[in-house]
Amino acid sequence: MWIPTEQEKFGVVLASFRGTVQHGLPLEIGDTVQILEKCEGWYRGFILKNPNAKGIFPCSYIHLKSADIKNKGQFETVIPNEDSVITEMTSTLRDWGSMWKQLYVRNEGDLFHRLWHVMNEILDLRRQVLVGHLTLDRMRDVKQHITARLDWGNEQLGLDLVPRRDFGMVDPDEISVTELYRLMEHRHRKKETPVPASTHHLFVQAKSLMSTNLGEELEVFFSIYDGREGRPLSERFFVRLNKNGVPKSPERQCTLFVDLGSSDLRKDVYVVAHIIRIGRMGAGEKKNVCSVQYRRPFGCAVVSIADLLTADSKDDHLLKVYACNTESEWYQIHENIIRKANARYNLSGSNTGLSVSLQLLHGDVEQLRREFMVLFSRGVSVTKKLGFSDIIMPGEMRNDLYITLEKGEFEKGGKSVARNVEITMYALDIDGQILKGQVAAGSGEPGADEYHSFVLYHNNSPRWAEQIKLPIPVDMFRGSHVRFEFRHCSTKDKGEKKLFGFSFVPLMQEDGRTLPDGTHELIVHKCEENTNLQDSARYLKLPCSKGNLPGNNQAVKGNKESFWITSFLCSTKLTQNGDMLDLLKWRAHPERIGDCLSKLKEIDGSEIVKFLQDTLDTLFGILDEGAQRYGLKVFDSLVHIINLLQDSKFQHFKPVMDTYIESHFAGALSYRDLIKVLKWYVDRIIEAEHQEHIRQVLKATEYIFKYIIQSRRLFSLATGGQNEEEFRCCIHELFMSIRFFLSQESSGPGPMNQTQVVFLQTFPAVYSELLKLFSVREVATFVRETLGSLPATLHSDCPLEAVKLQCIAKTVESQLYINPESRCILLPVVLRLLQVHMQEQRDLVMCAHILTSMLSLLKKDDSEQPLLEEVDLIVDSLLGVLLRTILEITNRPQPAGNTLRLQYQDVTGEFVACLLALLRQMSDKHYQKLLQCFTSKDDLRDFLLQIFTVFRILIRPEMFPKDWTVMRLVTNNVIITTVLYLSDALRKNYLNEKFDYKVWDSYFYLAVIFINQPCLQLESFSSSKRKKVLEKYGDMRVMMGCEIFSMWQNLGEHKLNFIPAMIGPFLEVTLVPQPDLRNVMIPIFHDMMDWEQRRSGNFKQVEAKLIDKLDSLMSEGKGDETYRELFNSIIPLFGPYPSLLKKIERETWRESGISLIATVTRLMERLLDYRDCMKLGEVDGKKIGCTVSLLNFYKTELNKEEMYIRYIHKLYDLHLKAQNYTEASYTLLLYDELLEWSERPLREFLNYPMQTEWQRKEYLHLTIIQNFDRGKCWENGILLCRELADQYESYYDYRNLSKMRMMEASLYDKIMDQQRLEPEFFRIGFYGKKFPFFLRNKEFVCRGHDYERLEAFQQRMLNEFPHAIAMQHANQPDQTIYQADAQYLQIYAVSPIPESQDVLQRDGVPDNIKSFYKVNHIWKFRYDRPFHKGTKDKENEFKSLWVERTTLTLVQSLPGISRWFEVEKRELVEVSPLENAIEVIENKNLQLRTLITQCQARQMQNINPLTMCLNGVIDAAVNGGLARYQEAFFVKDYIVNHPEDGDKIGRLRELMFEQAHILEFGLAVHEKFVPQDMRPLHKKLVDQFHLMKSSLGIQEFPAYVRASPIHFTNGSPRTCRNSVPNILSPEGARLVARRSPLTYPAVNRYSSSSLSSQASNEVSNITGQSESSDEVFNMQPSPSTSSLSSNHSASPNVTSSAPSSARGSPQLLDKHKHSRDNACLSPRDRPCSAIYPNPLDSTQRMIPHQIGSKTFPAASAERLCDPAGHAAVILMEADSLTSRTVRGAARPTAVPVMPSHQMGSSCTSIISIQPVQGRVIQLLFFHLFVRPLV
Repeated sequence: MWIPTEQEKFGVVLASFRGTVQHGLPLEIGDTVQILEKCEGWYRGFILKNPNAKGIFPCSYIHLKSADIKNKGQFETVIPNEDSVITEMTSTLRDWGSMWKQLYVRNEGDLFHRLWHVMNEILDLRRQVLVGHLTLDRMRDVKQHITARLDWGNEQLGLDLVPRRDFGMVDPDEISVTELYRLMEHRHRKKETPVPASTHHLFVQAKSLMSTNLGEELEVFFSIYDGREGRPLSERFFVRLNKNGVPKSPERQCTLFVDLGSSDLRKDVYVVAHIIRIGRMGAGEKKNVCSVQYRRPFGCAVVSIADLLTADSKDDHLLKVYACNTESEWYQIHENIIRKANARYNLSGSNTGLSVSLQLLHGDVEQLRREFMVLFSRGVSVTKKLGFSDIIMPGEMRNDLYITLEKGEFEKGGKSVARNVEITMYALDIDGQILKGQVAAGSGEPGADEYHSFVLYHNNSPRWAEQIKLPIPVDMFRGSHVRFEFRHCSTKDKGEKKLFGFSFVPLMQEDGRTLPDGTHELIVHKCEENTNLQDSARYLKLPCSKGNLPGNNQAVKGNKESFWITSFLCSTKLTQNGDMLDLLKWRAHPERIGDCLSKLKEIDGSEIVKFLQDTLDTLFGILDEGAQRYGLKVFDSLVHIINLLQDSKFQHFKPVMDTYIESHFAGALSYRDLIKVLKWYVDRIIEAEHQEHIRQVLKATEYIFKYIIQSRRLFSLATGGQNEEEFRCCIHELFMSIRFFLSQESSGPGPMNQTQVVFLQTFPAVYSELLKLFSVREVATFVRETLGSLPATLHSDCPLEAVKLQCIAKTVESQLYINPESRCILLPVVLRLLQVHMQEQRDLVMCAHILTSMLSLLKKDDSEQPLLEEVDLIVDSLLGVLLRTILEITNRPQPAGNTLRLQYQDVTGEFVACLLALLRQMSDKHYQKLLQCFTSKDDLRDFLLQIFTVFRILIRPEMFPKDWTVMRLVTNNVIITTVLYLSDALRKNYLNEKFDYKVWDSYFYLAVIFINQPCLQLESFSSSKRKKVLEKYGDMRVMMGCEIFSMWQNLGEHKLNFIPAMIGPFLEVTLVPQPDLRNVMIPIFHDMMDWEQRRSGNFKQVEAKLIDKLDSLMSEGKGDETYRELFNSIIPLFGPYPSLLKKIERETWRESGISLIATVTRLMERLLDYRDCMKLGEVDGKKIGCTVSLLNFYKTELNKEEMYIRYIHKLYDLHLKAQNYTEASYTLLLYDELLEWSERPLREFLNYPMQTEWQRKEYLHLTIIQNFDRGKCWENGILLCRELADQYESYYDYRNLSKMRMMEASLYDKIMDQQRLEPEFFRIGFYGKKFPFFLRNKEFVCRGHDYERLEAFQQRMLNEFPHAIAMQHANQPDQTIYQADAQYLQIYAVSPIPESQDVLQRDGVPDNIKSFYKVNHIWKFRYDRPFHKGTKDKENEFKSLWVERTTLTLVQSLPGISRWFEVEKRELVEVSPLENAIEVIENKNLQLRTLITQCQARQMQNINPLTMCLNGVIDAAVNGGLARYQEAFFVKDYIVNHPEDGDKIGRLRELMFEQAHILEFGLAVHEKFVPQDMRPLHKKLVDQFHLMKSSLGIQEFPAYVRASPIHFTNGSPRTCRNSVPNILSPEGARLVARRSPLTYPAVNRYSSSSLSSQASNEVSNITGQSESSDEVFNMQPSPSTSSLSSNHSASPNVTSSAPSSARGSPQLLDKHKHSRDNACLSPRDRPCSAIYPNPLDSTQRMIPHQIGSKTFPAASAERLCDPAGHAAVILMEADSLTSRTVRGAARPTAVPVMPSHQMGSSCTSIISIQPVQGRVIQLLFFHLFVRPLV
């Protein structure tokens, strides 16, 4: 039994579950499930990401987690009880998962891998949080790291910015809108402009020293040096290198130079490395027995810190090492290098370099240790800055004395050469014992007991500049001293170091002052070599420095030897200031108290903060004992110390003073004196001339009050609250004095104003102190009265105005204002001041800040009475001015400069957030009260227009950053709530006679843009995001849509005011893919149509507006993938929802309504396709086709000329981009044809300037000619040149006329000189519902690109339609394919049928010209498909091989405005096997004739084409090709069964003999020109030809066959050129009749007698006009084996038009294809059906016949027989397309018929008859060669 669960409500899937059981719910590992019921080990529930699918699953597969349940019951929701960061991590990683995979699909590899690493990192951190073993600090760091990674990923993936507080997501409903805005803004600013760190650190790692002359150990000292001031900024970092130049201790090779200020990161601050070698005195000395080693200078390297800011900080740096030219310059070698004083240093070696790693780090050191754990894992030492950092932190313990060995002056000591001086330095305590480990050469190495300086060779005035640190503890400073021992280092064999003197210096004086900073000249006390200096008491009595010698000690003064050092103390406990010590010891010298207090102001601040507590105790001690005498001076000293802590360097000591006041301050009586002195100063303000000191006092007001309050509290505790009234009276009197001085007005900025400003700046800090002793109301009253005492009217430039606002801002942010009791007292003052400033548009940034703080205290669900009253006050005071302010600042142009623009954006956003927060707090009562406040309709109207305008501004995309979806949703929720309240006011006040169009229009406009804003299009969200939005806010689009409908219904007859203006906006709403929204909007459209019909009687306005709006919506980007299918956009408006159609059908205007729907629907189809095709990444072909479809629709159906012209130019641009110059010309010609040669002025349009119609048409002509030229379509350009030339001539513009004629001539030259490629044509069918509407289930013929063949075209189409399936057959698809939910492409090649026959028929026309007319202006195309009808004869397939011939007619000719056009009509005929055979042999004969002629005329540079053609024909014939035809058609059975084919059989036999004769002639020609190396092949061809003749049974050619070559030009089997002069010439009697290449002679008709079994007469005309040589040579072989070639025998177009990639009949294997023919022949050059029509009926072959330049009807062939047995074939002129029979018709006159016996077997007579009525009749008589067929 299923039982509802109580606790088991939420879980995570541990293992995947397939759900194969009944009602099973499939689960994936990691899914989260909500559990509803439980039964015997099974749960029933659903996956949270798909709550609609419920099912059962095993309990063991689920890990239960605790969760909270809301709305327990049927609609309960479960919220897991876990850290909010964990919840966010889980949901975010789920969202990232799917998007991460898409990155891989989109090939964004870099982001893919980075996101992968971040996701793994987040998962690792998530495990750490879940385990729960982290400390609080570590947990905080981990969460901060997690949220940073989440924000990074969201930003990279374009997801929303998440508002957080303390690393957890914030619910917008639980905080005010202003607080939400602040959180969003903080995160946005943090993301965009990270706050620059004020503290910087330099990480240094010494890698190695590379040099060729190493061999000694080295010491490297790194330091930071200020080149501008010429002093070091840091301690030294010390690294020891071994003899190989690498660090001796790898764990001591890194350091961090800490606490560098921003001012230190400049060009003249350097990292300096000094290198000292440890070894012999001279670097080149030979080794000796002496083991003494000296520290000697080696080299120096320098690098600027500024270089590290630009270079990659992770790269190693190789620093050049320089050496001194003279050792005496060593102390300043780094300065010489910096100054580039090249004469003083040189490279220590060409290959010497110091390799270091340098990296600048920023921020807190502890934070850096966490972020750069790898760096700090090596043992990094800390190298401190000399002196304190820019900011001194309390509690920082430091006691470092730095001594720099500067220089010495020594005597020779009786030697002839100067000494080699080495200094040994010791630190000794009060007892003279050496301090162990207190002498440090630098950080990185532990301290030593002594320090040895380097040695300069033979130098009595050495300069070292070596810095040593003495970190001596404070308690050991007193009595300690430093001793310097001087030794001469001998260079002799023993290498002895001989002591010859010493110096010393005490570290602390008797009065407690330490050694003062600066340079000290020490006395060098001479001593013997073996002097024992261990007893320090003996020499400490001696003078140490020449500066403090008594005047009578002349002996020591006369000592010429001196030693100089520089000392610098950096201590937080010791001081060198005597005045400070005198003040702290004031009891010892009471008479000097006054002087000590006076000198306190002269003491350095760092000395005061060192002893802050002691100093304060001293001051209050003096005050307690001598208040009357020293009270004022103590007060001034206290003020000085308080103001000292305002300095940024010491501001961190404020907590130290706070701690002192709370814990250590003991002046219980001090409050009286402090109040008294403070009041005395305030009372003197008005009279005082110099107020600088008074301002210093007022600046310290905060801490003075802290001391007053704490003193009074201590007194109350000690006395039990005595003198309370006295204290209150003193405070009241003090505030009275303050109010009096604040109330003083001045005419302009003066001393008084400045003093008032200072007080107001510090006054808010007093509130918290007063609250410790006074009630909230009392303090609020103090504040209200004090702020109220300020002058009401001030100058706008008065500084007090801005400070007043700052004071108000601090007041609003204080604890005092947060308390509701005090807020009600302070609010009126705050609002009054804000209102004044906002009305005057002054200090808007501060106003926004104050308002934000005020409204942050208002929570959404607060409904307490005081809060409601506050909202009332704010609404009354600020709502109107807030709306005006937002309008003002949004309409104001944005200022230049990043800072000002950022400030502008900030203030705009803050005011918007304030408005939203205020509106969200308003309830019904607030709105009622607000609307009642408007005394007139005009005021209410202005308010409504204002707020609607502001709302439209808030909806703008630029109002908030793109990823602020949370803020946008809150904004929209507030807007729709407010609109619902205000719509009632709209209905009540502005309907019927009070109707106001402007208010209503503003309302509707707001509603439309509200619905269409991107952030509300839930369909574009992820499922999880969509679910969250719907749960929190619902679909706000539907809510607003319902409100539109409600308001529309209230309009009544006023609806006419919004027709047609609102048609477009409402149509835009219907494009939102939300069914409920569309359902709401439908009745509005019906209303609009109904009211428009009533008013105008038609829908012209509605239709025009709809069309314009639809087109503009497409341009704006509507109609993307969301609206991909038509039925999701406009059709639902009229189709699936029956309400509108039914309403229309019931109306009287239903016909026009339905027509409107149909028109808009068809337009929408095309617009959606256009939108899809124009998307980035789509191929140009698809864009062009779609644009053509839309362009034609605007022209033919809508007659929208302007839209038509716009799309003409869009199409033109697409063609230019695709380099379709011919198509671009035809496209622009459409616009050109709309214009006339007139002077009518035209407006500026698109890219055309304002000009006359003539000028624009001229420009278009020139542009079109240019593009025709680029597209090599010169013939079309010539026509336009002529037209333009006529215009120039008519205007007598001979200059341009000359240019145009020259251009025309150049086009003629290009026709004759330049080569043009003939394109192939392809038929392509688009089948299936997935294609766009302009392609769906349609077929087109496409003009291919240059060199593009079928395979390349097919691949291109498949690339354009990657989801399409290529059909492998050429059959017409059935309905299954048409209706399939897929894409099918059917592609095959087709042959053009030219229209321009006159040029193609004429002899003498160059091929360059003919080639143009063969492939241009083509309307019809042909395609042949072979098939077998009946039973296929395996022995001879030709018996049943039929050809299905398809003729396609296009809607427009090619080329045109597109490379493809739709097929308008299909015609299908079947060609019988016999007719097919005739065509095949005819075509091959024509090809042979052409090649032979070209060879004879020497037009062929290579004889190979003729050789290959002869070989192909002869080889096929020998192997049985022609014999197959004989077997198929010349047998008795065929003749008996097909008596109607007698003529065709005769024609076939005739052609076979003709082919043999042509071959014989061709072999003769071939013999003349064949090269010597091909003679064996020629001999083989001759032998095979004789075999062919034998197989055909030919012993001797018939007479008519033998005679025919006689009349061929050049002796070739071709007719003479037939031109008019030749026809009319006397020699014309010997001219053979010519037929046009576009004309096929009609089949000769037999007489009424049928074929007998004995014999049959064969009648035929063997002459024919061939095509051009190139054309025939490139002819494709037919697709089946024939007598003409070894590979194919079917129609010449079968191969080219087959859809498969392997051309040819699908029944034949590739091995049967003749490779040579395939190499030579091209499908585009095969004759088409117009040239070689089916030999069926003579009526099908009547094609105009051209002679010369005149065209005549083709002649009809008839056979005449007379009783004497004469036979004649007469070519007669035909008056109609129907042939005339001889029987019953008048015979032609003047035509003698000769007896056959007179003609002879080889007699051929040609009679040329003179023109009769302009026509020529040629009669050709043949004696029939009669041979029995059986």
